[in-house]
Amino acid sequence: MPLLTLLTDFGLQDIYVGVMKGAIAHINPALTVIDLTHQIPPQDVVAARFNLLTAVPYFPDGTVHVAVVDPGVGGSRQAIAIQFQQGFLVGPNNGIFSGVLERYSPIAAVELTQSRYWRTPNPSRTFHGRDVFATVGAHVASGVPLFELGEAIALETLVNLPLPLCEDQDGAIAGCIQYIDHFGNLITNVPAERVEGANWSVELGFDSIPKTATYADAPLGGLLSLIGSHGWLEIAVNGGSAQAQLQVTIGHPLQVRLQ
Repeated sequence: MPLLTLLTDFGLQDIYVGVMKGAIAHINPALTVIDLTHQIPPQDVVAARFNLLTAVPYFPDGTVHVAVVDPGVGGSRQAIAIQFQQGFLVGPNNGIFSGVLERYSPIAAVELTQSRYWRTPNPSRTFHGRDVFATVGAHVASGVPLFELGEAIALETLVNLPLPLCEDQDGAIAGCIQYIDHFGNLITNVPAERVEGANWSVELGFDSIPKTATYADAPLGGLLSLIGSHGWLEIAVNGGSAQAQLQVTIGHPLQVRLQ
């Protein structure tokens, strides 16, 4: 039976995650449910996009990923399910899936209009994670075909988050910060394969940040750049926070100088 994963910004202080799992168990208590994270910063769809993108490759084909970071809940944004090469995605059509779909081609998508697959035909206007997405995900993981969930929608209508592209530029690679983890490491949108076998330094503002193989290769408190376990070039501080030291945010531009 396929796995079902959950990714939200609900935190763990309140009951929100627990009742989502209760809704899932009501549909199929035999499902294996894996928490990716519930500590996405509130309403931060860009951070959710990155975390889902980096998690998907570690799951077997057919896994159902329910992702709910949904500042537009109760509004006009669509509730959707997507079949893609590796499995299924269930959540709001707000760009949260755009990182995954840049790496893996979507096959089909539907708007979730069939209320018989919801927890209730009158869902809360503020908690679609419990009343729509969790139960739809459970039904998909239990074998319900995608097109029973609602009306097909064109793949080009799936929302894409407009992060700057990673581009070649005069002997360098122009990119940006796409995520900041809880250590304060700055994860860029430059993938490992773009710099494989090369020496580099990262230019960010007035700083030139050298390449290292590990965090410990820089002096304590020193800036460094390396390929992180997620497969992206990142900027870090040995024993500290690059975000605190450099005072940058998601989307900040940078250049990777190849030598």
